[in-house]
Amino acid sequence: MTKPTSAEKQQILEMAAEHYMNPQQQEFLRRLLWHERQELLEHIERAKIQLLEQEDTGDEGDIALREESLRLILRQIDRESRLLPKYDAALLRLENGKYGFCIETGDPIGLPRLLLRPTTELSIEAKSKEEKAELHYRKNK
Repeated sequence: MTKPTSAEKQQILEMAAEHYMNPQQQEFLRRLLWHERQELLEHIERAKIQLLEQEDTGDEGDIALREESLRLILRQIDRESRLLPKYDAALLRLENGKYGFCIETGDPIGLPRLLLRPTTELSIEAKSKEEKAELHYRKNK
């Protein structure tokens, strides 16, 4: 599957609102999700290789630096591994015809938001409401 081009991106952004989530947009977003997911998998694999290539030699300073580097790599692998199910869920929503619509309100999320964060499930309004509720909960905790 080929990576979407910036010309294709511009073309789908210029489409009228009544053509939201048409087959051309869906195919573009499918390729975008798939490509970003593949890049994520490749990055995780490179990080795992980097973990294996760490040497256990050197003085205390080298060992401490290496341990900190290992912690950072492990955190990165963990964070990126937690993103994979989000890509899978987005691809499934795309197949089910639910992608691009807010899971809270059913309203269109909008192409600009989907292009910035293709795994998003919430419209800007629903996300803002969720964040306000979280902030309120933390303040009252």
